[in-house]
Amino acid sequence: MKTRVLAPTLLLSAVSAIASAEQRIATFDLGSLDTLEALGVSEQVVGVPKQILPAYLEQYADDAYTDIGGLRSPDMDALRNSEPSLILYNGRQREWEDQLGDIATLLDTSLQGDDYLTAFDANVRELASRAEAESDAETALEILHNEIEVQRDALRNAPRTLVVTHNDGNLMLNEHPVVHEVLGVTALDMPASVTSETYGTRTFTPLSPAAISEIDPEVVLVIDRSAAIGNTPADPETLTQSLADAGADNAQVVMLTPALWYLSGGGLKSLALQIKEVSAALNSTAN
Repeated sequence: MKTRVLAPTLLLSAVSAIASAEQRIATFDLGSLDTLEALGVSEQVVGVPKQILPAYLEQYADDAYTDIGGLRSPDMDALRNSEPSLILYNGRQREWEDQLGDIATLLDTSLQGDDYLTAFDANVRELASRAEAESDAETALEILHNEIEVQRDALRNAPRTLVVTHNDGNLMLNEHPVVHEVLGVTALDMPASVTSETYGTRTFTPLSPAAISEIDPEVVLVIDRSAAIGNTPADPETLTQSLADAGADNAQVVMLTPALWYLSGGGLKSLALQIKEVSAALNSTAN
């Protein structure tokens, strides 16, 4: 199957906003950071969490931007010293909401609701409104949605695909909206032997190699949380062998880019990169 994948530069070439100097934006949300980058208003950014920048955002490690701490360890002094007029945050920083609000105006950029693309579009438009780049946002969204339709069509006959998260040697089900909602890849039914566990407000579905064999995927897309946060990454050869030993001989393991999928996402550039990565993996497998 041959298909065209979305080049990250496509979005950048589609927008040429002249940034307003009115906002000074500190962002803990990396997806919002890559949206601002795609809209051509990165000069409005004054602070970023430099400890965990994905490779595609490594330019923000420059001294021109203040390091405002980690995603779960904001540096309030550094943040205050960057003198932001707007702070972008998400669920990872919600426990510090009051302290952040004492520094500057807040915007929660978490994707809300059950429709991923609707929430995504709303976030892009809200950011564009704050940065005075509304026209460029509409152009970028039109290009992105057109590409999504191309890829959804190309993946109508996608192989049986299971998405999992790796964390310290364990695998968990990840019904990722980019794969299943945006690209329309069918989520696989879980057998009766697979049960979920709830801790506080969060629910996890552990998957053993035997369970994955019973699910019988052709492709296993792995989001490696351990690798993304600097812990011991999953070894794809070991994982492939463990699946084969359990009877999943035909399952092809594909390691997704850890930081892109676990730390960022939800931005114009990151969604384009995720679409490209999944489409390339599944179309390669189908050939």
